[in-house]
Amino acid sequence: MPKAPTPAPARTTAECCTYQPPRALDDVAALSELCKALGDPSRLQMLQLLAMAKRPLCVCELESQFDLSQPTISHHLKVLRDVGLVNAERRGTWVFYELVPGPLRLLRWLDLLTLTAQPQRGTGRQTVRKEER
Repeated sequence: MPKAPTPAPARTTAECCTYQPPRALDDVAALSELCKALGDPSRLQMLQLLAMAKRPLCVCELESQFDLSQPTISHHLKVLRDVGLVNAERRGTWVFYELVPGPLRLLRWLDLLTLTAQPQRGTGRQTVRKEER
């Protein structure tokens, strides 16, 4: 007669179900909106241009760098403005845009969400493992 399979040992509360996050997850909503705004390559390039310029850029200076229509450029800048990544200042008939560094600090926090640090066995060092696609 075949032997009955051995049941798995019962888990105790000490082994699982005890994780408590080290901090509240209250800033995820702001990070989500920021990530949505950065979800377009053109908007990322606009931020890159503003960061490299280190001064406010006129909308015409931004438009000249893209093969996009003026309404599309304006839409992208509005999205960036709405999440607080850029400030806009009207000077006569022109609008100048500058980078706001504060919200970009949330991106540093994003590293903590997307990367998991796992200690290598026997070395005491940590390796970073990214999720496989």
